[in-house]
Amino acid sequence: MRRVAVTDGMAEEAVRKLEQAGCEVVQGFIEHDVLDAGGLAEFDAIIVRSATKITEQMLIKSQPRLKVVARAGVGVDNIDIPAASTLGLPVVNAPRASTQSVVELTIGHLLGSLRFIPRADRSLRLGEWAKKELKGTELFGKRLGLIGFGRIAQGVAKVAQAFGMEVHSYDPYLPSSVARKANVTMHKNVDNLFKTCTHISIHCNLTDETHHLINTKRIEMMPGVDPFNLKCGNHIVNCARGGIVDEDAALSALESGQLASLALDVFEHEPVDAKSPLLQHHNFHGTPHIGAATIEAQRRVGLDIVDAVLTVLDGGVAETTVNRKDIT
Repeated sequence: MRRVAVTDGMAEEAVRKLEQAGCEVVQGFIEHDVLDAGGLAEFDAIIVRSATKITEQMLIKSQPRLKVVARAGVGVDNIDIPAASTLGLPVVNAPRASTQSVVELTIGHLLGSLRFIPRADRSLRLGEWAKKELKGTELFGKRLGLIGFGRIAQGVAKVAQAFGMEVHSYDPYLPSSVARKANVTMHKNVDNLFKTCTHISIHCNLTDETHHLINTKRIEMMPGVDPFNLKCGNHIVNCARGGIVDEDAALSALESGQLASLALDVFEHEPVDAKSPLLQHHNFHGTPHIGAATIEAQRRVGLDIVDAVLTVLDGGVAETTVNRKDIT
């Protein structure tokens, strides 16, 4: 019988689908020292989220039995892809399942920032009625810059346009025709995006190229005024990956007023320290990496990743194999 390890939890419907396909499913977190010692050698497949890190040593000791490593989600930075490729192991993910959930959270953070929703809630609970101090701005007519223009960014663009925003993007890996089709202005230079837009939302992967892409230099480029010369401030939202925003630089910009608000769902170090000065700033608000944390998204993630795993175990090639070019 084929054995599948599910280390970080998965929707019950997805687990049942594996069992109905004749798999023995072993659920529960497996300590990294157990995996380092060869724990993966007992399984044909492993399904992880972000809590489990898959290293080269684990993969080497998993052979010859392990056939596929699956990430129940989008990002695969917790998996040693080059090592898996060297061993001929496919790494699969579920890139589409959480798209709508992350789109909605991004828009929620934008609205929360511009209308001071978290700050107003805290104030109200303290017995304050700070109506005059909480005068915000509208999304309508503002320029939104999207760093990366994949599925999630395209979804954000549609919703932002429905609010009347003028949407711009930067993505060096996509043809400009994709943006034109979505009525979005594509920039060839990321600095031009910052010089143009008062609102920035991040939708790219964390790489050496994008680490601290949002830094003091680029925050200072942001104009702070909308196309009608209304002072609306500069706003940044990141529901993509921690480490793309230099959090120290962002805090300094909040303190100086160059940045009017910062909203993060992801942090460079997670879980974030509750005593972090960033969390104490009244124009910062955050969420604990919950972009995909909806009932609907988790159901889709589970079913999609199970489909990919079963495809590989049955001798096929999953559509969502992230290292396909390196193992064929």
